[in-house]
Amino acid sequence: MTYDYDVIVIGGGGAGMAAAITACDSGARVALLEAANQLGGSTALSGGVVYGAPTSIQRAAGIDSDTVDAMFEYYMTLNQHKVEPSIVRRLCELSGPAIEWLISMGVEFDPAELYASGVESVPRGHKTTGNGAALSEVLDREVNRRNIDVSRGCRVTALHTDEHGCVRGVVLDGETVSANSVIIATGGFGHNRLLLNRHYPEAAQHGDWTWAITAKTCTGDGLLMGQEVGADIAGHNRGLLLTTPGFYRDLEVFVPGWLVYVNREGRRFINETTEYAVMAGVVKDQIGGSIFAIFDENARATAVPEPRYAAAHKAGIITLNWVTDKIDEQIAKGKVIKAQTLAELADLVGIESGALETTIARYNSDCEQGVDSKFHKDGALMKPVAQPPFYAAEIRPAIVCLTSTGLRVDRDMHVLDCADRPIGGLFSAGEVSGGVLGDRYIGGGNSIANAIVFGRVAGEQAAREAGLGTDREQA
Repeated sequence: MTYDYDVIVIGGGGAGMAAAITACDSGARVALLEAANQLGGSTALSGGVVYGAPTSIQRAAGIDSDTVDAMFEYYMTLNQHKVEPSIVRRLCELSGPAIEWLISMGVEFDPAELYASGVESVPRGHKTTGNGAALSEVLDREVNRRNIDVSRGCRVTALHTDEHGCVRGVVLDGETVSANSVIIATGGFGHNRLLLNRHYPEAAQHGDWTWAITAKTCTGDGLLMGQEVGADIAGHNRGLLLTTPGFYRDLEVFVPGWLVYVNREGRRFINETTEYAVMAGVVKDQIGGSIFAIFDENARATAVPEPRYAAAHKAGIITLNWVTDKIDEQIAKGKVIKAQTLAELADLVGIESGALETTIARYNSDCEQGVDSKFHKDGALMKPVAQPPFYAAEIRPAIVCLTSTGLRVDRDMHVLDCADRPIGGLFSAGEVSGGVLGDRYIGGGNSIANAIVFGRVAGEQAAREAGLGTDREQA
């Protein structure tokens, strides 16, 4: 049978572009279909961090002892082995080569910007110069350099199957476009309230607080289309939430070190500057599923933008909630609670007052010593909570950064049915794939590594299924 294309890729974010480029370079005739009017998806909106090891960037930064084994052990341990080992192993094995592939196409990583983006001691967070927008621009340029048919502003409504149940194309504008293989790379479902309730109730439970920072096109199309042809689902109630005071629907990944986080028992429970990769998971486990940020009048009056976040703020990646004018707006709106004593503040927001007073007394003593005796926060960031009035703002894990419930796949990104059998002609890559990202986000760059690595895997495998790729090139 003659198909219109060898491979059709649905979705033009990081995973979709990586898949299209790789399939084309393997000799496939490729169509790339994107619902938005431009390529990039959620990758373009990100900070552009790619998690991986070992890499030339690490070596340039003086790190020459990192290994795939070490990354795999960290990934699996942090997720308590609740992810698919074979898929995670492949992600670890191919993360370094994926970063080198990006470098070969012109993506820039500064060794000085390499950092430990999770809770590991080894720096594996490779920050793209120019953030996710720059990374996406390079991929977009590479797509345009190749003979790839790109359609923007079009939304696939269904997968086309043959008499054997194999996926052999897509339905677009009521017409069937045929292909030997289809790769679903449509991202997550952060903008679909129904799917959030069904597959990510931890996010949906926060009601009006919940919103997604992902591309507006991430409405779960790929998940639903896959299910319609028999795909199984993996990774229920998984994803990455970011904490927020709910002041605005703007992203603030980092918070100032002078905030004091306490739970309803009136106790601190974490270093307030802990990486966002793990913060939401710790917050959600507190009684009530949320916590409170405590500070005093001196902190409010002197709250100015912190220099270490200036670049991210200038790039439009984050907003700054914790500055005096913003705080004053929220006091007027009742989002920030004000009281003359800590005991009164505790009663107003529902915190154990005695424990709160003890916690703050200990914290103030630590401030005098310049050392956080409980959680080892940088003493230079701390400010005592001593000058009335005192303030409290509720913090919830309610910003949907990504969803991790997705189509069940094997290590080659074949989509599997409920009997763990590959559905002929169907692959997926990126956020729409389940089983890769677990209960704990291992660090900044986990999602882009997932997108690029498995976009490349899906592109290569889809081309190979069409009789192209490595075997043909070697022949």
